[in-house]
Formats: sequence, structure tokens, C-alpha cells
Amino acid sequence: MTDPQYMTGFGNHFATEAVAGSLPVGRNSPQKPAYGLYAEQLSGTAFTAPRHENRRSWLYRLRPSASHPAFTRYTGAEHFAPGTSDAPLAPNRLRWRPLEQAHPGDWLDSLTTMLVAGEGPAAQTGVAVHLYHATTDMVRRAFVSADGELLILPELGAIRLLTEMGRIDVAPGQVAIVPRGVRFRVELPDGPARGYVAENHGQPFRLPDLGPIGANGLANPRDFETPVAWYEDVEGDYELVQKFLGSLWTTQVGRSPLDVVAWHGNLAPCRYDLSRFNTIGTVSFDHPDPSIFTVLTSPSDMVGTANVDFVIFPPRWMVAEDTFRPPWFHRNTMSECMGLIHGAYDAKADGFRPGALSLHNQMSGHGPDVASWKGASEAELKPHKIDGTMAFMIESRWVFRATDYALETSALDEDYDEVWADFPKARLP
Repeated sequence: MTDPQYMTGFGNHFATEAVAGSLPVGRNSPQKPAYGLYAEQLSGTAFTAPRHENRRSWLYRLRPSASHPAFTRYTGAEHFAPGTSDAPLAPNRLRWRPLEQAHPGDWLDSLTTMLVAGEGPAAQTGVAVHLYHATTDMVRRAFVSADGELLILPELGAIRLLTEMGRIDVAPGQVAIVPRGVRFRVELPDGPARGYVAENHGQPFRLPDLGPIGANGLANPRDFETPVAWYEDVEGDYELVQKFLGSLWTTQVGRSPLDVVAWHGNLAPCRYDLSRFNTIGTVSFDHPDPSIFTVLTSPSDMVGTANVDFVIFPPRWMVAEDTFRPPWFHRNTMSECMGLIHGAYDAKADGFRPGALSLHNQMSGHGPDVASWKGASEAELKPHKIDGTMAFMIESRWVFRATDYALETSALDEDYDEVWADFPKARLP
């Protein structure tokens, strides 16, 4: 298999074909597409969405995606999309160690739902956070989520996404976005792989506005890579698993559903290298809000608060004077789910390892542990570079609820609250 090829520019209109002459010129749905292909539109927004927000692509494929038998319930992926706990939700801060994979499985069957926020796919709001620990390729089977777009963050081992619209290699330190409704399967080019998935049930991710920052900074559109057309012409047994309203369904399509020979439009999977994020920070004093680390946002119906924000804490210089440099103590109207790709997080001296997950829901007090607070309070404030780390946050205006599995797994850190114990009392004159 040859290496995937890419086009660049987030939200751009692309036109690409795997076979010369397969892409129509000047029309979307000709009476007779070339080579007997079938024209099909994939819409990621309503037809009447404003032009600058409208997401759609035209696909030209070997057979219509509509050609398949009825779906039946899928019984694999035991811990994927099981629903959340019915118990009253405690306002406790939670943290999980990396999950261990007890049984071999592919990417789909290894998915484990940990947290769900918002009203879910039926209301098209909120976000779900899943973990994966895959040991084998997906073979003659594909997956599609009708519930939301997928933000995939490898933490250990690379993955290859073979999608309807092209192939994407994604390594730790990179992320991939698969739009709602795009079919794909996952291969493991480097062996077992582990990572995170955020499933956005609301408006599609977009780049945040820059406001006073100006024209440049944060994530740049040119750094998002979209695959060129590629197709899989495979006949015979082939399973398609679909997530729909929180449940999993399966059907046999009799061929590979990854059979798009050409496509054009602005709705497509893509990848982004997190090292290309242009971090903005203070060069005088005080600590900027973490919103300056926002890579992508999914707006909500409340102006100024997001359905989902994807935020990273990458390598960066710290130069502020007379300033407590790690994240300060705070309570927030946004709920924060955090993970770690590699290295160490500057607000936690111990217990938060790559592959781990933490949750601080709305108005839950949190911040650095005692060791991090003491070190930062007594440090000589010279210019210092935080290096060799990549933490991220999935932040939402909605409250996260944990699944029963997340609350019962041995990976749950029962002593997490202890990291905030033993702070000395302030001494007044």
C-alpha cells in the first residue's frame, strides 16, 4: 500500500479523483457520471445553512451507500456507548489510570465510553469521551457514527484510517477528525495502539475566532491535511457497524463501503499535527485564560460558551514576572475532561500519566497539587520552557456523566481528592 497523500486547508473546497476523468466538471450530479459511477451528496449541515457554515461534499462511488440490507443490533464493543449511570451525579473530581486491554480486539471493539455530556445525539448537543486500546486491524468491516463527528487522539502507537474519502496516517502528537456519517476502518501499522476519542454531537468543529489576537496564531487552516481520493474495490463479506442514537447496529453490505473514486466539497476527514499550534501567551505578568490554547470549537446556542472546545497544553515558553505560572486554582462554569498524550502535566507532580483521564465538572474546585503549588510559589522566575509534554482538554458547557463501567473499573483513582490535601493555612499578620 502506498503512503497516503494530502491536501491542505481546513474548511477549503477540494476536488480530487483516484481515476482520471471520474470527477464531473461544472456539475454535481450529471445524468450519466463517468464509468457508471453513482453521484451522492454527504451533508454535514442543513442545506440552508449560511454559505460560510455550510459543509457538504459530493461523492462519486462504485455503488450507492443506500444499497444494503436492514440493520440489526450489534453485540460486540461491550463497553462502547452503553449509556451513563442512573445514580445521582456527585460533584466529585474523578481521575482514571490508563485502561488495560484484557482481550485482543480491533479499534471498534476496544472502544470504551467513559463520559457523556449534554443531551446527546437525539438533541444534537454535547460530547462523549471514549478510550481505545486496539490490538488487531479492522478486517472486512467498517464503522460509521451517525451521532457525531469523531476527534481521534492517538496516545500510544499510530493508526491508519481508511475512509470513504481517502487514507490518513495518525501518530501520537497528531489528531484526526472524521465527520459525522463518514465510513471508515482502522489499521494498526505499528502494532497495538491506545488513545482517546471525543465524539461531538453538536455543531461541527471549526477554528475559533482570533479576536484581538489578530490575523495569526493558534491553529492555522493551512496545517490541516485532507486526504486525496482513494477507494477500495472489494467484493464479498463486509460488515458495516453504525452508531445511531447511542446504540450500535450492524449489516452485511456484500462489498467494501469505502468505494468513493472521486469527491469534491468542504466536508472531509483531516488530520492536524499538534506541534504546529502557534501558542500565544503573556510576556508581562499574570496568567492568561486557557481559552488561548483552543485548537477547535463547536459553538453552542449560548454565545460565548461552547458545546465542545478542544484545548491543548503544548511545549511553550513561560516568561511572566511575579506570576504563578501553572494553572491556578479555579472553579469554572465549563466542565473539563483532560488527557495526556506524552510527558508530564505542569499542574500535577504525580499520578497523571499518558493515557490517563480526569474530570472536573462545573464549579468543582481544582488546580495544582501541593508539590506543584509549592514548587511554583518558590521558583526563581526566569524564562523557562515547558517541553516534552502534550496534554489536552475536552471542555463543554454541559455536565459530564460517567458510565457505570467508568465508575466501577479498577482504573478509577479512589484517592484523587488527596492531591489537594495538606495545603498549609495562610498566615495573616
